[in-house]
Amino acid sequence: MAQQERFDWWAAQPLGRTAVREAAKARQTAPTARPAVVPAQAAAPVPVAAAPAAPEPPVVDAAEVYRAVQASEAFQDIRRSYRGFVFPATGVFLGWYLLYLGAQAAAPELMRRQIAGPLNVAWLGGLLQFASTFVLTWLYARNARTKRDRAALGLRWDTQDQLR
Repeated sequence: MAQQERFDWWAAQPLGRTAVREAAKARQTAPTARPAVVPAQAAAPVPVAAAPAAPEPPVVDAAEVYRAVQASEAFQDIRRSYRGFVFPATGVFLGWYLLYLGAQAAAPELMRRQIAGPLNVAWLGGLLQFASTFVLTWLYARNARTKRDRAALGLRWDTQDQLR
């Protein structure tokens, strides 16, 4: 009895990024009809030629890669930019909030003063707290988008390439 060749699923070469993207595009543009099912008896295994043994890639220690990234100047610039926005913005917002609370406790007559109709100084200050929260969130998102996101994404891709 002749020895039957077996199909080796693990011998296939890994696809690169461009091949994966092209395959995804092909799947999106392909018609949605399902192919006809072939009975198991009719499908014959495809013989695979023995692939040459590739040299083993060097083992990369992920902890060392992340320590190197953390020590890099690019990472420090991203952190410096983050701290340069977050710490002052937090201080300003916390000061504004504590001023509002202090005025409620120390000057209740001032806070009861009517501005327009039923709107008094306390209500206006409370509404401005909400407004300042939304403005601060918008400023943070804009700052992150314009100053840090691209640099962080580039650093992330470089790190992932080192880990492969």
